[in-house]
Amino acid sequence: MVQKMANHSKKAILTLLYEHKDQFLSGQKISELIGCSRTAVWKHIKTLTEEGFKIESVQKKGYKLMDAPDGLNEVSVSAGLQTKTLGRKICFYESMGSTQKEALRLADEGAADGTVVLTNEQTNGRGRLGHTWQSYRGTNIAMSLILRPDLPIEKTPQLTLLTAVAAADTIENETGLSCGIKWPNDILFDGKKLVGILTELQAEATYVKAVIIGIGFNVNTESSAFPEPIKSVAASLRSITGKQYELASFVQSFLAKFEFLYELYLHNGFKSIRPLWEQRALNLGKQIKVRQPGGRILEGFARGINDDGVLLLEKADGTPVRVYSADIEWE
Repeated sequence: MVQKMANHSKKAILTLLYEHKDQFLSGQKISELIGCSRTAVWKHIKTLTEEGFKIESVQKKGYKLMDAPDGLNEVSVSAGLQTKTLGRKICFYESMGSTQKEALRLADEGAADGTVVLTNEQTNGRGRLGHTWQSYRGTNIAMSLILRPDLPIEKTPQLTLLTAVAAADTIENETGLSCGIKWPNDILFDGKKLVGILTELQAEATYVKAVIIGIGFNVNTESSAFPEPIKSVAASLRSITGKQYELASFVQSFLAKFEFLYELYLHNGFKSIRPLWEQRALNLGKQIKVRQPGGRILEGFARGINDDGVLLLEKADGTPVRVYSADIEWE
């Protein structure tokens, strides 16, 4: 119990320092705000510096956060987060196998709508169609969202396309890069993948208990860090722009954008998201090859998506085909 209270106080102090990064906070002010002694404040500050936080201490002025360890921490994301529900509960882990696996477990145990599972390092992430998604410590973003929408099961794949729009919009807002979407949810720039998205359900009969959306952003990975087989198909924002980005700000931007689109979708349906997705679609109107689960291959023109988010393929003989899940290739 004592340790839990100490951790709570340390987190509260760190939150105050993040929320007042442009000014000094006196030990007296901090002690009044969080309800502990000035000696306890000093001890928690000392612990935070030992953990890698650079905190300037000036007599008669107080404390000021100057820098933080590389990567993410829970407080860096929660302090200043501009959302109503999404991310108000963050389950943060320094390192873990898969945020998606943990989010599924937490959702099964009753985690609240809007809970975010976030890690600084993902060692065994999962992508669509059995692919893997690695996230290196302190350089990339790996997280999963737990949602509890009042939706029929057949509508939930639309959330995958919504997530792709939110991810592409976030990248453009944060970096200026205009990315395209390869159906249904791969975010590409100059043919290389920047984002991975995986959507999974927990449901009973026709009732959706939870939707778990995993998102991975390649942000600050250096080009040399990509192994040779992956280098030809994937890139990071840093490898493209030469700039390093603040991960916490990136997460905050994505969560705010996703929540805005999600509320729009819940009120107005997929018709409000479809044109946003189509504006960024890379393969519409093109001759494509569709590799479906099980090995079946189809070829034809990508004519668009319908109001359910299903890809509409027109074969050479004019036969229309609805594609629900597949890998897409085109020249």
